[in-house]
Order: sequence, then structure tokens, then C-alpha cells
Amino acid sequence: MEQYELELIAKYGKQDHELNRLWEQHLEYEKQVEKLESKTNLTPQEDSELKQIKKLKLAGKTKIQQLLEKYRQQEVQNEA
Repeated sequence: MEQYELELIAKYGKQDHELNRLWEQHLEYEKQVEKLESKTNLTPQEDSELKQIKKLKLAGKTKIQQLLEKYRQQEVQNEA
């Protein structure tokens, strides 16, 4: 995530429960990915789990991006 996006999450996450939930979930998926990727060898089950977590993480990030776009537009309108 870019710094501006992180700032938007910090600013609007307090009032937007969905954005906050998605962000917390994203961070949890990130921890799980890092844990699995830190292993030297993954079992087939772990490899499958890693792929599934990455898919969920990407889907969540897409939803976060959609919400952030709404807030970006609000920021631009407020500046005008």
C-alpha cells in the first residue's frame, strides 16, 4: 500500500467499519503469508493454504481499493 492509501485507511477506517475490517483482515493474511513463506519447504497442504490465503488477500485488497477510491474522490471534492 502507498503512504497516501495508508493515511486514508487511518483517517476513514475509524468511521467505516467495513474498511477497518478489511484492513485488519489484510494484515492478518499478510502475517500468515509471511509465516508460510519463511519456511524452507512447504508441504502440499501448506502450499495450497498459501495460495488460498493469497487469493483471499488479493480479493480483500481489491475491495479496500474500491472503498479508498470513494474516499479519494471525497478528498478531491473537499479540496475544490
